[in-house]
Amino acid sequence: MNSTADGSLRRLATAAKVVVLAVWLLITLFPLYWIVVTSLKPKAEIFSMPLRYWPGQVTFEHYAELFSFADFGTYLLNSLFVSLVAAGSVTVIGVLGGYTLARFAFPGRGALMLAFLVTQMIPLFIALGPLYLLMSDLDLLNRLAGLMLVYVAMLVPFATIIMRGFYERVPVALEEAAQVDGASRIVAMVRVVLPVMLPGIAATFIFAFVQCWNELFLAITFIDSEDAKTIPVAMNSFITQYDIDWGSMAAATVVSVLPTLVLFAAIRRYIVEGLTAGAVKG
Repeated sequence: MNSTADGSLRRLATAAKVVVLAVWLLITLFPLYWIVVTSLKPKAEIFSMPLRYWPGQVTFEHYAELFSFADFGTYLLNSLFVSLVAAGSVTVIGVLGGYTLARFAFPGRGALMLAFLVTQMIPLFIALGPLYLLMSDLDLLNRLAGLMLVYVAMLVPFATIIMRGFYERVPVALEEAAQVDGASRIVAMVRVVLPVMLPGIAATFIFAFVQCWNELFLAITFIDSEDAKTIPVAMNSFITQYDIDWGSMAAATVVSVLPTLVLFAAIRRYIVEGLTAGAVKG
């Protein structure tokens, strides 16, 4: 009798969890669904009443306008170039810096870690004035190289802290065993530690890429040239003084999400490999 009651309670609890997760998933995905639907609606249907949850007539006019009237292809390439280069640079520096902080004891290491943490607490707009003057003096305004340099400087402290945490989870004995076999510290790091660190490296790269891809505040401050605009800056131009082009903005949002989805799909394999690959095979 008790076992039957316990089984019923477990099934009821499982059903409740499924319902809660289903509702949460619906709430989470609905904004993305609504953006996609809005991008496929004719302009007359976007604010038609009653609201249509599926376009009465599917149209791709907003996507066509995006690439015909606006130079959205250039903006997309600019964002890809800036995000990939900046995220790659941040990841490399974070890998090296995190290893140094995790494996070496040197004077000022604690102060350096504290400085990295403090930089994450300072609002970005406080340094905007001096940073703008510095970029102007270096002739880096309206240049993708200048924007990448700012992104790298902004993200390196946090990436270094993240990588340090991952390194501390890897036993030092792995490197020592490789060094006993004749490998140098660099070879031991590259061949033994880094394969185990793939989840941390992938997480750091994704974090940096998404931050650069979505960043608007610095981009709109330092970039004003049409040739150097990134996607967030271009999407901001859809908001005018008297109107908002919701159709084109929705289409631009859908297009801008696709590279991030592709990146996650591509790196997911490396994350799984890094999680499942053992440092020592039995």
